[in-house]
Amino acid sequence: MHRSDLLRKGRVSLINRFYSITLVAHKREDKFISLDINRLITKEMKNIEDQKAAKTIAFVIMPNHVHWLIQLGNEKSLSDVIKSFKGRCSKTIRDRLGVQKLWQRNYYDHMIRNEDDLLNNARYIIANPLRAKIVDKVALYPYWDCIYIK
Repeated sequence: MHRSDLLRKGRVSLINRFYSITLVAHKREDKFISLDINRLITKEMKNIEDQKAAKTIAFVIMPNHVHWLIQLGNEKSLSDVIKSFKGRCSKTIRDRLGVQKLWQRNYYDHMIRNEDDLLNNARYIIANPLRAKIVDKVALYPYWDCIYIK
């Protein structure tokens, strides 16, 4: 059993619940530094939302991983949403930009327990570039969004 298979153990998928997801680039390589790739990733997030599979609350695209806070819709399981998202991103980016392997096999998820947990996760996600010392101010980092900040 792969260590990453342990991520699935105890995974629960409940409709309309909030989840904090972490998706990691293949071999933890800095694959998400291109404007073209990051635009395609955000476009696929929007497609997931348009299909009502999940609503994006917050996200940040870091150089080698993506944090994505979502509210799951009522038709697809969490694993189906992530599988669809990763698959469509991979196909589009492979076809347009020639990147062969985009994602690591699994993902990390955390089911949000209450409103405080939701707000804390949103803050954690958008502050990621600060903690990584990529920028001094979140406003200077281009690859994030949060419905709580307008």
